[in-house]
Amino acid sequence: MASSQANLDKMKIRQNYRNLWHTDLMGTIKADTPYCCLSLWCGPCVSYMLRKRALYNDMSKYVCCAGYMPCSGRCGESRCPEFCLCTEVFLCFGNSVGSTRFLLQDEFNIQTTQCDNCIIGFMFCLQQVACIFSIVAMIVGSEEISEASQILSCMADLVYCTVCACMQTQHKVEMDKRDGIFGPQSVMAAPHLQQMSRMDQPVPPSVGYPPQP
Repeated sequence: MASSQANLDKMKIRQNYRNLWHTDLMGTIKADTPYCCLSLWCGPCVSYMLRKRALYNDMSKYVCCAGYMPCSGRCGESRCPEFCLCTEVFLCFGNSVGSTRFLLQDEFNIQTTQCDNCIIGFMFCLQQVACIFSIVAMIVGSEEISEASQILSCMADLVYCTVCACMQTQHKVEMDKRDGIFGPQSVMAAPHLQQMSRMDQPVPPSVGYPPQP
């Protein structure tokens, strides 16, 4: 019960963030088409590069899933961070993308727009519906339901891969802005060593980003 309340408190803190992503999920393809295609076809490799870049290429700060999962800090990351990150992005690809997203949001005080929330929510709902149809098809044994479940599973996988590619492109564009690749360079120091969770800290100040009107 206490853990559930703590998670709710963390989500409320994130809702109070004032900055916005430089581009929303709908605009990522236009913002960087080549990188979006790369993220679609080589998702785990891109996730590895983005996490390392989010840590300012300092792998001594690496923690599994950026400190947001129960396994964080318990996987021997300090002994072999590169291998642990490779394992994370290949075996827990969705978690690796989401963790990098949370890492950037908490560092730069970025909220998620309602449109992005709808897209991400639709992705999760479609996966759940596809899973339910697969279970029903297995129990009933109907060919029609089995075909429907296969179509839904294919659609869910397509939406999942597309949304993850757009999210990773969104992260890349944000770090381009952070590193001064386009626009004025943000004045900020390298982040401190990751803790088990950064969401329970007070809302950080706006750094290098104009506040949301």
